[in-house]
Amino acid sequence: MNKDAIREKMLMLEKKALEHAREKYLDFISDARLDRNEPIEADEQAQAEIAADLSEAFDQPVHNHTDKIAALKTIDFGPKSEVVPGAVVKIGARHFVISVPTDRFECEGRTFMGISTQAPIYEALEGKRVGESCTFNGRELLVEDIK
Repeated sequence: MNKDAIREKMLMLEKKALEHAREKYLDFISDARLDRNEPIEADEQAQAEIAADLSEAFDQPVHNHTDKIAALKTIDFGPKSEVVPGAVVKIGARHFVISVPTDRFECEGRTFMGISTQAPIYEALEGKRVGESCTFNGRELLVEDIK
C-alpha cells in the first residue's frame, strides 16, 4: 500500500472539490450583483442584500476544502504502529485514512475513506494497535492492520 499515492489522491480530490466550490461561489456572487448603471428598485436591493448574506454559505465550502488541503500537506503519512493521524487502518473490509473527512474513494484498487480526528469513530480507535479492538455504536471493531 503506497501511502504517498493515497495522500496524492486525497489532495487531487480535495483540489477538484475546491475548484467546484469556487465556481459555485463565483456564479452565485455574479448573479447577486446589481448593475450600478441602471436604477435600482427596492426589491432588487432587498434581493441583493439577501444574496450577500447567503454568499457566506457558499463561501464556507471553499474554506473547508482549503483547510483540508492544508491539513493533508502537513500530516505525517509515514509508517504507523497505532491509530494516529496519518495512519491507514483496516477494519473488516474497510480502510480508513486518519486525516480529513472524505467520501469513499478508490486508490490502487482499494476503497478508502478519510476520517478526521474529531470523528467519534476516531475517538474509539485512537491509540489502538493491530489486534486490539474497541466498541463503537454498540459494535466491536477489530483493528486488523495499520500502515
